[in-house]
Amino acid sequence: MISPGYPAEMAFFTRGLARAGATVIGLGDQSADALPPPARDALTHYVHVGSLAADDHVAGVVRELARRTPVDAVECLWEPYMLLAARLREELGLPGLTVAQTVPFRDKERMKQLLDAAGLRTPWHTQARTVADVWAAAERVGYPLIVKPIDGAGSADTYRVEGAAELDSVLPVIRHVPVVSVEEFVDGEEFTYDTICAGGQVLFENICQYHPRPLVTKMHEWISPVTLALRDLDDPGLAGGRELGLNVIAALGFRDGFTHMEWYRKAGGEVVFGEIGARPPGARTVDVMNYATDADLFTAWAQALTQGRILEPVTRRYNAASIFKRASGAGRIVDVVGLDALLAEYGDHVVAVELLPVGAPRRDWRATLIADGMVIVRHPDLPQTLEMAHRFAADLRLYAA
Repeated sequence: MISPGYPAEMAFFTRGLARAGATVIGLGDQSADALPPPARDALTHYVHVGSLAADDHVAGVVRELARRTPVDAVECLWEPYMLLAARLREELGLPGLTVAQTVPFRDKERMKQLLDAAGLRTPWHTQARTVADVWAAAERVGYPLIVKPIDGAGSADTYRVEGAAELDSVLPVIRHVPVVSVEEFVDGEEFTYDTICAGGQVLFENICQYHPRPLVTKMHEWISPVTLALRDLDDPGLAGGRELGLNVIAALGFRDGFTHMEWYRKAGGEVVFGEIGARPPGARTVDVMNYATDADLFTAWAQALTQGRILEPVTRRYNAASIFKRASGAGRIVDVVGLDALLAEYGDHVVAVELLPVGAPRRDWRATLIADGMVIVRHPDLPQTLEMAHRFAADLRLYAA
């Protein structure tokens, strides 16, 4: 397991592998002492390397390890090192995504080219390596448009651009990004389609809706982003997204593990692909999915990988929503307002409260969606879940000074 303890969710996938009966060897650039307890307790052995980005060195370490102990699989759920995992599989002759199969999940332009060839609806897109390329692409696609890294994750270095003047101001900010995708801005609601697969078959599926779209939350500090996992996937309004997701997975030849796709539903009902990763969603979304199902999807993923099936049925019991909070002001948290009243009103349906304590330094909201903490609520009824999410978004406030 590459990077078994970072980001934080990886520790629970590592534990899931051990619970599924696997003997897990960790490979990472954290020191053994820095591993979270769930990861440390799940590992039979841990190999500490100076940098996971030193591919040749890491490959040599793993080859030496494989000479001394059998290795049956290589897994990585952290986006930057998926290609490293694919290289190790090829060198050791192990099953799983190859380098060629992994590239489309990391290269957004190649990803969309393959889906275009399969006849699936993607935003108009092209890649750009120079400032002149970006301007030429803008001439073709028109405004508004999106500029983002071809190998990014989440909304980092992603910008909606309304016109030429705004593009001129964005270009210096993304100068450090070597290759970008310039694409059509799709005006619509934004959803996810998340799966656990084995043998090319979808064993579990999930759909979340973002309130509001991530690009909007990236622009305004005062917004409390909400991610809502929906209980009723048979809602007719979701049928197009589910079908699109299944077709995308088939077109890209994905077989085993987690996928996380984003898609748009336009006002007229048309569905448009966004992007897909061969990994779970981040920002604690697997926790939200667990609360929606009363399941352990970290272990369900591990069972799918090791046994080709999920051993216990997964039932969608609730709608569940995470609400991320951003403090007002700078410095350290000095006050939390509104929490007691909201817990008194909705306490039975509040399943997690993880806010920074008074005295803690507030986080950079631009660098992490989780920001200064989160609340998770759930309810079988969708309007009730939305009401609770919007109340926590509006009435719970953190202040820093």
